[in-house]
Amino acid sequence: MQIYEELVARGLIAQVTNEEEIKNMVNNGKATFYIGFDPTADSLHVGHFMALCLMKRLQMAGNRPIALIGGGTGMVGDPSGRTDMRQMMTVETIEHNCECFKKQMSRFIDFSDGKALMVNNAEWLTKLNYIELLREVGSCFSVNNMLRAECYKQRMEKGLSFLEFNYMIMQSYDFYMLFQKYGCNMQFGGDDQWSNMLGGTELIRRKLGKDAHAMTITLLLNSEGKKMGKTQSGAVWLDPNKTSPFDFYQYWRNIADADVLKCLRMLTFLPLEQIDEMDKWEGSQLNTAKEILAYELTNLVHGEEEAKKAQEAARALFGGAGDSVNMPCLELTDGDFENGTIGLLTILQKSGLCASRSDARRNVEQGGVSVDGTQVKDVKAEFTKDQIGKEGVIVKRGKKNFMKVMVK
Repeated sequence: MQIYEELVARGLIAQVTNEEEIKNMVNNGKATFYIGFDPTADSLHVGHFMALCLMKRLQMAGNRPIALIGGGTGMVGDPSGRTDMRQMMTVETIEHNCECFKKQMSRFIDFSDGKALMVNNAEWLTKLNYIELLREVGSCFSVNNMLRAECYKQRMEKGLSFLEFNYMIMQSYDFYMLFQKYGCNMQFGGDDQWSNMLGGTELIRRKLGKDAHAMTITLLLNSEGKKMGKTQSGAVWLDPNKTSPFDFYQYWRNIADADVLKCLRMLTFLPLEQIDEMDKWEGSQLNTAKEILAYELTNLVHGEEEAKKAQEAARALFGGAGDSVNMPCLELTDGDFENGTIGLLTILQKSGLCASRSDARRNVEQGGVSVDGTQVKDVKAEFTKDQIGKEGVIVKRGKKNFMKVMVK
């Protein structure tokens, strides 16, 4: 199976502009393609994960990735799929975030010897002359067509600023510049970007002629990436300082049964034949599939050592086997104890298992808290240093949130 057919089999392709030409270019390693990343934080998150895996797959097949960092568009914001505007960032913040992105991307993509590029669109967007942009680029866009784009329809009722309205033009101009400067002939993106991406292919055709248009091919990633990486507590980050390798592992270990095989196909590099065999698995076997998924992805992001530690810690907590040393831990000091004891509500809040004391009280009263496997419903429960000890106790809130609590 060649790479394009594999992408389809893994459920990664949703829509294309010219499939036969795409197949030829991708399967023969002739694609120089880009995917855009807006530097809205100092870490990539699980929502970017599918794009990074896709770039890795295509590079392994001989194609050349361009990671386009939106240093310019990040100063404006992106209305796609949103009902509110993004906060404006300073140039310094954007530059810092871009550096963080490159470090994380290097775990997936080989940037050595020109095998891949990281480009910041601030390179050309910040130098644009407004009159020149209106004459040379604005004339290529139909306002009627732009207003029909789904990303703008969602904003119309609450108000669409002129600033946001320019985003399609800027993204289209990105493809136009990448085509000219780096020979970029293909673009990938989520389905909410479809109109913007088509704008890029049309701009190249209008400005450079039909021959150029034949080399610009727009692909559309399946929208599953947009669903990933969100929990009740926020995003799941690739930076271990924001989301620990254990919590990253647990995120994947706890996905819904219906999603495990889909994620194995889309995100891991396991052979499709091996994953197809798991289609027959039922019941407890699905937990094995989730464990495989969690290990493979933690290994990919954080390395084999951290993946093994996370797996051991999870088995110790949920399976009664493995090494508990690597569980997330709260170390209490003498100052945390009052008259030789510490309250359960204080532990829950201090550990981050509960957002506030009232949240902790509610969870205890509802029977959602246990200590070393024993449910505790007394909101006045207290523990001495000796009860906790240096070996520690495991405090759980609900089925999936826990912390090993120890005395330092």
